[in-house]
Amino acid sequence: MMVRPRLSGLNRRRWELFRRNGRGFWSLVIFGILFVLSVLAPLIANDRPIIASYKGEVLFPLIADYPESKFGGFLAVTDFRDPVNADEINANGWMIWPPIRYSFGTVNRELATPAPSRPAFLMPKDLACAKYPLQAEDPQCVFGNMNWLGSDDQGRDVLARLIYGFRISVAFGLILTFFSSIIGVVAGAVQGYFGGWTDLLFQRFIDVWSSMPTLYLLIILAAFITPTFWLLLIILVLFSWTGLVGAQDRGRAQHLDGRRAARQH
Repeated sequence: MMVRPRLSGLNRRRWELFRRNGRGFWSLVIFGILFVLSVLAPLIANDRPIIASYKGEVLFPLIADYPESKFGGFLAVTDFRDPVNADEINANGWMIWPPIRYSFGTVNRELATPAPSRPAFLMPKDLACAKYPLQAEDPQCVFGNMNWLGSDDQGRDVLARLIYGFRISVAFGLILTFFSSIIGVVAGAVQGYFGGWTDLLFQRFIDVWSSMPTLYLLIILAAFITPTFWLLLIILVLFSWTGLVGAQDRGRAQHLDGRRAARQH
């Protein structure tokens, strides 16, 4: 038997108030849908089949690499988008592809027009299914093999990059908020618990630290160090926790003895 969690009266009223705010509620729904889609990005946009069968053997290209020699080729890793490999596998089995047959870094070398190309839905079908520069008909011109939002200047699919980019952005924000909250609450609790000189020194340090120009520091560091996901995250965590030290007031109130707290009331 499944037990459903029950909200307290206060939380239930807050939830009902939030649901009455149509703009905020539906924004949350849309964000939730986009977040789920971004988490499932490898199953939506990928240059490998989700599952395949070749001569009776079931293959899982999403989680395993297969040498091209398995399909009669010579490369160390199979390019499943290669027409020769695709024809060989389809002749002796089948492949189930994601809706978009491009990953975030896949370069489409058979664009209908020079890169950056226009969105496929803005092109006539005979042009969208042609190969540049010979304009020969593309036998793999199927729904998932088109660049529906076009390609960038390097021939990479824009829609696939948007999906993966959204996932990175959301993950970056969630991780940043998590660690910033932990550092900020701990720092505020230390200030509130010890008080006195500890509180004063911490507060002066926070005033100086929070006044540092984060944007300029990032620009300067980027000139000397290649910015990566984790490097940017660490730098922003170091400067974003200062706004979350308001918990020190709660710590101070808890540190007061009963007599002083009663006198203040």
